[in-house]
Amino acid sequence: MRVTIFGATGLLGKALMREWRDDQVTGLGSKDADIRDPQQVGKAIESSHPDSIVLAAAYTDVDGCETNRELAFAVNRDGGANVARAAAQHNSRLLFLSTDYVFDGMKTSPYEVEDLRSPQSIYGRSKTEAEMQLENILPNCCIVRTSWLFGVGGKCFPDTILKLGENRPVLDVVDDQRGSPTYTADLARTVIQLCRKQADGTVHVSNRGECTWFEFAQAIVSAARLKAAIHSTTTDKFPRPAQRPKYSVLSPSSLDGYNISMPDWQDALRRYLIERNY
Repeated sequence: MRVTIFGATGLLGKALMREWRDDQVTGLGSKDADIRDPQQVGKAIESSHPDSIVLAAAYTDVDGCETNRELAFAVNRDGGANVARAAAQHNSRLLFLSTDYVFDGMKTSPYEVEDLRSPQSIYGRSKTEAEMQLENILPNCCIVRTSWLFGVGGKCFPDTILKLGENRPVLDVVDDQRGSPTYTADLARTVIQLCRKQADGTVHVSNRGECTWFEFAQAIVSAARLKAAIHSTTTDKFPRPAQRPKYSVLSPSSLDGYNISMPDWQDALRRYLIERNY
């Protein structure tokens, strides 16, 4: 199978490039092909002739999206549509990475794929509108929603906690947002399996289990044997430009349908810390 990955230099893209074996993989960063430019996208796909395309490229600065709305929609929505049109033209399958932020966070039980999309941030809106366009342009595409991504090779929550925990005695972390941390290595392996199974429709992919950011931080500091104390606080004490969902746990039932199971987030954290030499 020939595979082209857009966003190969990002947090997930790096994991995909490390994990993908036994297929012919072309990895493209924004310098290789700017997905906002349909001509660049078309040329990239024409030259690589992929059977499958993974679109992991995105503008993921959630707060930055609030002040750079045009950029958010140009990359996340219009860029997604450009790749989908090129995929359709070249008869390539497409797997698109989306987010738990398409939901409003008002539920108290895991979100199913058919639950109503109601984004509360520009980032969430840009991804929601991308999903809707892709469903129209390429009905057999696969939309993979994930959450709370972390991994080596880029900025993420555990990386921040580790750095702060080594230099500060006390860290205040919000305890009223609940989700499922997801390790890029595990997500990458699942994306590879979904591509090989020619998955379509929407699939929720996150490590199993759930926690708050406070509980996640506690687990990171404990496992890394840092001395920093983690204190719980609330979202209103740390106002941010973008509203975050209070609850965005994703149900694994859609992934179960493909006979794929993700490890729990605690095991994922353990392996991440080993990879980080903690």
